[in-house]
Formats: sequence, C-alpha cells, structure tokens
Amino acid sequence: MSLALVKELREKTGAGVVDAKKALDESGGDMDKALDILRKRGQAKALKKTDRETREGVIAMYLHPNKKIGSMVKLFCETDFVGRNEEFQDLARDIAMHVAAIDPKVLRTEDVAFEMIEKEKTIWTEQLKAEGKPAAMFETIMAGKEKKFREDMALLAQPFVKDTSKTVQELIAESVGKMGENIVVGDFVRYEL
Repeated sequence: MSLALVKELREKTGAGVVDAKKALDESGGDMDKALDILRKRGQAKALKKTDRETREGVIAMYLHPNKKIGSMVKLFCETDFVGRNEEFQDLARDIAMHVAAIDPKVLRTEDVAFEMIEKEKTIWTEQLKAEGKPAAMFETIMAGKEKKFREDMALLAQPFVKDTSKTVQELIAESVGKMGENIVVGDFVRYEL
C-alpha cells in the first residue's frame, strides 16, 4: 500500500496510520471503500471529536484474582455525565484489565523510545544474518519488525484482550461513537509481585 494513499486517507478522516493502512488493505486500495470501512468502525466519527477537551473521567482499577497483578488507568471524557455512565466505567475497567493482562509499555506506537528500537534492530540484524536472509531484504524486513514491535508495546495498538478482532483504539472509537464524546486514555500503570 502506498504511503501517499495512507496519508490521503489519514488527512480525510484523521484516522491513525495503522487504522488507515488496515482499511486500505481491506479495501484493496480503494479510497471510497476504505472510508466506508473506517466509518463502519466508528473511527471517522470518533476522530472528529479528538480536538474536544477532556477534563472529566474516572480512574479504574483491576486486581487479578491471584492478588499479584494489578493495574490502574485514567480514562478521560468531556462531561461528568458520561464519566458517571456505567458503560464508560465498564470501558475504563476493561482497559485496566487489558493493561494487567498484556502489560503495554507506552500509550501510542510513536511513544516507543528510539533507544529501545535501536537495541531491537541490533538483535534483528543478527537474527537475519544467522537465518541467511539476503542483505537486500533487510530494510523491508526490519521495517515490518519495527512496526510489529511498536504495536506490541503500545496500549492503543494492541489487540483488545477480550476481543482480539479489534485494537484498544478501535474499542475506544466504538465507545466514542456510542457516547458522542471524546474519550482519551491518560496515564496507566501495572503492578506485579
């Protein structure tokens, strides 16, 4: 998929790079179909609300039944009315459970530290050499490995633990569509004994 198409779709909808690329892949590169896919997922609607200020919300906690893993998540919304809504609070608890189960290190893929990527690239290069991969393929393979690594580390890009057919970001976007307010994950923390 060309970067120009991904960029164009992002500019039209405000969708993230991953969401735009997925929609274009699913549509075979057809821009209109990709727009429809994003609309169906609620991404386009949700992303129109991203400029709205979020000052209300909840802090949700999850404690694993073994009492050895726990997490806390700040989930923000626009109004206290939505913040008190049971569906919003369930979303916050679900995200806290996801954090406890999957242990994301950062919120967004772009938040992964440059140093972490460089360290991994050194390891990947050695692995590719050991596997006998042609040097001409290294750049393409490394780009794919970096993308996957970033997605594995970032909360919003991870497949949601209770429904792996969607990411945490897509789960939030669905809720934005239902509740009509911007919803943003703030800080999160995970504890383990």
